[in-house]
Amino acid sequence: MAATQTPSSSDDEIDLGELLGTLVDHKWLILIVTGVFFVVSVAYALLATPIYQANAIVQVEQKVPSLPGLSDLTQTLGASSSEATTEIALITSRTVIGGAADNLHLAISVTPHHFPLFGNFLARRYSPDKPGAVAPPKFGMNSYDWGGAALDIFQLDVPARLQGKTLTLVAGNSGAFSLRDDDGNVLLNGQVGQPASGHGVTIQVKALAANPGTCFDVVRQRDLAVITQLQQDINASEQGKDSGILALTYNNADPALATNLLDQVSEIYVKQNVDRNSAEAANSLKFVKEQLPNVRRDLEKATAALNAFQTQAHSVDITMQTKGLLDQTVAIETSIQQLRMQQADIERRFTPEHPAYKALMQQIGQLQAQKDAMEKQVGELPDTQQELLRLTRDVQVSNETYTNLLNQAQQLDIARAGTVGNVRIIDKAAVDTSHPVKPKKAIIVLGGTFLGGFLAVAFIFLRQMLNRGVEDPAAIEQLGLPVYASIPLSEQEIAISVKDVHHHGSNGRQHLLAVSAPADLATEALRSLRTSLHFARLEAKNNLLMISGSSPNAGKTFVSANLAAVIAQSGQRVLLIDADMRKGGQHKVMGGKPENGLSELITGQLELPAAIRPVQGVDSLHFIARGKVPPNPSELLMHANFTALLNKLMPIYDLIIVDTPPILAVTDAAVIGHHAGTSLLVVRFGLNQAREIALAKQRFQQNGVDIKGAIFNAVERRAAGYYSYGYYEYKAAK
Repeated sequence: MAATQTPSSSDDEIDLGELLGTLVDHKWLILIVTGVFFVVSVAYALLATPIYQANAIVQVEQKVPSLPGLSDLTQTLGASSSEATTEIALITSRTVIGGAADNLHLAISVTPHHFPLFGNFLARRYSPDKPGAVAPPKFGMNSYDWGGAALDIFQLDVPARLQGKTLTLVAGNSGAFSLRDDDGNVLLNGQVGQPASGHGVTIQVKALAANPGTCFDVVRQRDLAVITQLQQDINASEQGKDSGILALTYNNADPALATNLLDQVSEIYVKQNVDRNSAEAANSLKFVKEQLPNVRRDLEKATAALNAFQTQAHSVDITMQTKGLLDQTVAIETSIQQLRMQQADIERRFTPEHPAYKALMQQIGQLQAQKDAMEKQVGELPDTQQELLRLTRDVQVSNETYTNLLNQAQQLDIARAGTVGNVRIIDKAAVDTSHPVKPKKAIIVLGGTFLGGFLAVAFIFLRQMLNRGVEDPAAIEQLGLPVYASIPLSEQEIAISVKDVHHHGSNGRQHLLAVSAPADLATEALRSLRTSLHFARLEAKNNLLMISGSSPNAGKTFVSANLAAVIAQSGQRVLLIDADMRKGGQHKVMGGKPENGLSELITGQLELPAAIRPVQGVDSLHFIARGKVPPNPSELLMHANFTALLNKLMPIYDLIIVDTPPILAVTDAAVIGHHAGTSLLVVRFGLNQAREIALAKQRFQQNGVDIKGAIFNAVERRAAGYYSYGYYEYKAAK
């Protein structure tokens, strides 16, 4: 017995040649699957509903400050001139999107019924002879829209239980229609242009163009669900950093709807921007008007005080030095007064912790420090000049503040009454109907074809990985089993089996491959096995040859029958015994019925001459069928009658071949193996795994049976790997 070889570490390495060979072996499967995916991809690219993209552009201008000094404050805060981030949130808000959805009645979804697969394609390609024409029904199916059908619902109110549910509107004659629920129950009947109610549903159809019987799916969706979906579908982005240019895009199968929706969103957004700016201007105007009387009183008071001092001092004039200090002091004091008014306005909107409030107080503090420095210089002047400077300063500061407030009031009044905000529409919504954005036909076809090829290759490798059936005799020899012969898969044997067994069953005629196709490659391989067995049996204890397998479908029946035939054709007397008394099928190969066979011989119900059958076409070959299926096959094989039967037959024949059940299924083969001088194991190409073969060998060894070697059956052609050692290359000439 050959020693078991340890697989080398190279077995774990990836063999690129083997992988390529596997792909070549399954090239037709890959081509078919890839072709199917290619055809499906092309069909989808042609039949899929095209999606169009509408786009519009809106400009957000820098907002003009409502109070003097605010631009300086903005620069102090480091704020960007672009308000795009805020405006994007506003333009996709529920207020704007919801208003557009309400105006276009988007909560009411209408979809005509189309014939499956290609009905939508035919409806899109319909070209009406005149506006409003509808395609006639095809194949007598008037419930489908074949082109031109349209339904415009102005109002649809449903109870809460029907929101989001699909209702069916069926068109009738002369503008009549009926509305049904998802169970087919009629909710109401109505007429185009007239409101109709029933079962809590109210509907008003504005227009209906369809053949009588055409069905439409109508859904009254929840408003919030529609708005949320539109917020996800409408894309708003800034074109360039801090540019203030917002690009709006929206994709839809209906280009007119996509255009109308973006136009509605843009117009509502601009309107609410104008309203917002007008409201801010109104609030600021109110604040300014509240301050005007106070500033005017301060101006009048300061003017009166200055006049009284000049009268008392007999018209004292300001010196040149005092004039310079006056101008500087007035500028600083005017700025402080303006910032103080801003402080009063900001305190109404922000807390003291807000950055805008902190920045404003920082500016006031800086100006106050400059004012204190000026006060020190004023203190060095004569008393008369100090008093005159103070009074003149109060008059000028109050006058400038009052003038600025009057100008600001006029500006705010204009802004409040005006209709221009800081945003405007640059480009109204437009759609290029000649180039839909979806489906991208080239990408779909290429991607679908690649996906098909990838899935086919992945399936092949996955199947090979999960079903690691032996495909190389070297793997069997590594388990310590010499391979006596490799028998190629015979297409003629498959044809014979299908024709005879399936059509004639157990009563069919004999169909030995060795007799019907003596030049077949499998028959030649069996002759090679015959030669190998001749030398292997020289040291055997008897002329009994057992052929078994690890599991069903390995091909024991085929190998046993045809090996017996080729050995008998060499002139030896051969007896074939079907010892699989459970599911033996040798009678289907040799011809005849399974009855009157081995089970009857062992139980003594039949004499030996009556059980031995000649085989037509092979004079030296005889056959014993399995007999009737007994309740205890294993016990019969262990009976002394079976041993006596074998001892009686061995002197009569040169070779006795016993076909046994698989060892991993039942123990019959182990029982018979004790009598056999030579035992062989049939291994099927691509079916039996190495672990399974090793387990079968171990099972025989545990029962004291030595397996002489293996027969590699049904070997298939492979682009890489085992080629049946030339059998496929050497064929008989036709």
